[in-house]
Amino acid sequence: MDRQVQNLFMLVGMPTPPKTVKGRATRERIVSVAADLVRANGVRATSVEDVIDAAGVSKSQLYHYFDDKADLVRAVVDRTKAVLIDLQQAYLERLDDWAGISAWFDAIVADETGRHSRGGCPLGSLVPELADSDELARTVLARAFDEWQNHLTEGLRRMQARGRLSAGADPERLATATMASLQGGLLLSQVRRDPGQLRAALDAALAYLRQHRPR
Repeated sequence: MDRQVQNLFMLVGMPTPPKTVKGRATRERIVSVAADLVRANGVRATSVEDVIDAAGVSKSQLYHYFDDKADLVRAVVDRTKAVLIDLQQAYLERLDDWAGISAWFDAIVADETGRHSRGGCPLGSLVPELADSDELARTVLARAFDEWQNHLTEGLRRMQARGRLSAGADPERLATATMASLQGGLLLSQVRRDPGQLRAALDAALAYLRQHRPR
């Protein structure tokens, strides 16, 4: 990896990837284990020692790839976002018509139902623990939400270009409102153990989006 690429990773707050296949595999295992522990126990209740034990690595190995726990947690955020988008990719690619948006909502509700409304949003659940205590982590989280939301924003823009969304509509604002409904629905589903809360929130989001169809 040349110096320019390394500097770019440092500029945007991303760790420089290991140079060897073995190094990348070890780092990925550490991040994967840490993500599972954080998902189960939370950031504060997950110690570096917990990760070392679960990943089967030494302390020196972990600190070879990460400066400290905060650096590891930021890598967990990036992985959580990547896994989330990968799981939804088939739906995110088709958010340029009403059927595609409805199918995405249905898939999210089905997943929430399958998890019995436990765990909440993988990204959203990290916000309370990180956003006000680690500014760089907050930035990484914001970037993750932007990447997720941008799939809908771009889909709505394509709909607008084809005349299926009002020319006066603001796709970015509509996507933000939809994401707010999604996150609120996931939160209420989690606290009430009722996926119907998410269903109601997403039904309302779809109705709001449809209000911006051409008359």
